[in-house]
Amino acid sequence: MNSRGPYSPRTFPRKTRCRSRPHNPVMNIRTRKLIGTFSLLGLVVVWSLAGMAIAQTPWLAASKLAQAIFYVVAGLGWVLPAMPLIAWMSRPDPQP
Repeated sequence: MNSRGPYSPRTFPRKTRCRSRPHNPVMNIRTRKLIGTFSLLGLVVVWSLAGMAIAQTPWLAASKLAQAIFYVVAGLGWVLPAMPLIAWMSRPDPQP
């Protein structure tokens, strides 16, 4: 039977952290996600502003078919530059 109660102090010492571990210069996942989030927001803002500027051109406004093609390409086109950025963001941390 255990004579130690649930709130009694520990009888064994805690493990101490090794402070002499070398610093790992690789960026961790939290930092990559922070940088990637702001990069994605910037990409979406720049992509939408460029799309609005191109949509106002007279040659595009004259044709309904050209407008439909442009809006499909502009609406889905930002995914191509975002895919490598998201893959970089979600890469796991290296094992020590």
